[in-house]
Amino acid sequence: MAMQGRFHYYEGYSMKEVTFPVRVMYELGIKTLFVSNAAGGMNPGFKIGDLMVITDHINFFPEHPLRGKNFPTGPRFPDMHETYDTQLIRLASQIAREKNIRLQYGVYMGVQGPTFETPAEYRMYRTLGGDTVGMSTVPEVIVAHHCGIRVFGVSIVTDLGGFDIPVEVSHEEVQEAANKAQPIMTELMREMIVRSELLESNTANKKVNENHPTEEWKSKA
Repeated sequence: MAMQGRFHYYEGYSMKEVTFPVRVMYELGIKTLFVSNAAGGMNPGFKIGDLMVITDHINFFPEHPLRGKNFPTGPRFPDMHETYDTQLIRLASQIAREKNIRLQYGVYMGVQGPTFETPAEYRMYRTLGGDTVGMSTVPEVIVAHHCGIRVFGVSIVTDLGGFDIPVEVSHEEVQEAANKAQPIMTELMREMIVRSELLESNTANKKVNENHPTEEWKSKA
């Protein structure tokens, strides 16, 4: 199942609307979610056009997608230690080496938008631990994780910020950079989907971490 675009919080949608597609995916039996986004790069080692594998995120949205009555798809207080599946991250690294694809790794900062960040905001987000920043992804990933769906995420670095010299950015420039990097990301994702199906079949009855609080909750459901 694939989505063309997504609902953004800055467009005026509620968090329930933003994450509704993930709820539908869960009901359809989806086990693995692949997400991508265009993001601003704050890590000095990043370049425009880089692909950053998301290893973790920081939720800076003003509303939490799990706020309200708890859905019975997961616990009231889900553990978030391994939100982005480490097996899928290792798989991406292996494919990237085989295909000579340059990958970066880091933390995605999710913010409300719709404005791009000020230089001071870039510096603050970097200080807090972010490597890229964008206006999506985090709400959907939280809900997917709450549902027990494995997640793999990639950011396309479309602009740079937070450095000594401020760089003006426009939506058109972001789109252009994303379009140039898209074929490389597509190649990576396609191969990952093929191999992740084999990985899923081999680990269908295995738990990555038997002591993980979320796994313990699932065994009691």
